[in-house]
Amino acid sequence: MIRLAYRTLSALALSSALVLAATPSALADPPQPIPVPPPAATDIVGVGAQVMESLFNQLSTDYNASLTSAGNTTSPRLYSWDSVGANLITPKAGSSPLVRPMFSSAGITAVNATTSSTVDFARSTRGPSVNDPASTLFVNLAKDAVSWAAPTGGHAPNSLTAAQLRGIYECHTTNWRQIDSALPDAPIKPALPIYNYEHITDAASMFLAGIQQTSGPSYVRIGDCVTLIREENSGTGAFLHDPDVVVPYSVGRYIGQTYGGHATPTDNPGALVPRAIGGVPVVNPSSHTLHATFAASYFAYRLRVALREAEWNAGDAHARALREIFSPNGWICWSGASRIRSHGFLALPPGACGSTEHS
Repeated sequence: MIRLAYRTLSALALSSALVLAATPSALADPPQPIPVPPPAATDIVGVGAQVMESLFNQLSTDYNASLTSAGNTTSPRLYSWDSVGANLITPKAGSSPLVRPMFSSAGITAVNATTSSTVDFARSTRGPSVNDPASTLFVNLAKDAVSWAAPTGGHAPNSLTAAQLRGIYECHTTNWRQIDSALPDAPIKPALPIYNYEHITDAASMFLAGIQQTSGPSYVRIGDCVTLIREENSGTGAFLHDPDVVVPYSVGRYIGQTYGGHATPTDNPGALVPRAIGGVPVVNPSSHTLHATFAASYFAYRLRVALREAEWNAGDAHARALREIFSPNGWICWSGASRIRSHGFLALPPGACGSTEHS
């Protein structure tokens, strides 16, 4: 079993059945094959959290296009590496190969271990941690929330409480009849997405944190009935079509896939639909946006980028490039709001978007 404080799974948790879903290839890594050059050493390049990668693929495309349309051929361009793909990446021209960071903390570690000649920022679903160097600066850009999802037409009810979800993931509650005698007599099959056989994904981490905060102070301990899977915020795997499956899912990512047109054949919810927690719906049915009440719950979190604070404050050309993209007066906060909404997330109001914090 694991404690929520740790982002790795113990040998006992790893004894759970592991569904080895096919690993999708990266869909929008920066151009690498010759003769197309990789990002220049002066470009602004990021890695990290999966939940934000589709958004950042579009932000980078649109930001770079805006510079080109303005006749600007000299300003640094924006690029973002996906969380899944070839294990080794060369983030910028002339940089050393880097093991691809697959989640928030891995991206933040990469930022802290390199310089601007390799990586400039990490996409992150978490804020500052006591384990982060004080030199790491977090910039707030948008808001998301995570819930649990189950297949349409399956055996799961429309809502579960945080305590019921905790019982499911700790394997104290293993049959739908324990939830409600009117539900089918069938086993509940909780799934938990992981990376590299050991690291809990960002969506799973935020989900478990929400359960812990709303159902008691003690750590959530994952039981042996939980199946470990590779898919995060996607329902294409065969196991996820089982009528008894429950799995953490980013609500924003679901909205972007389902209503924003940002699904692909290998990145879509399939039959999965995020469900309510404690009776609070997760999607506003009329606007198809993150429900305001759920966005104010323990299951909500901000989407950020993590930078090196010294570079943000340096006052040189590199600092200006960072601020032109990420600051309160930068392109994302002024021109990126429609892209943020299209991808299912909540845009932060003026002043909050681009605001900074560090540990």
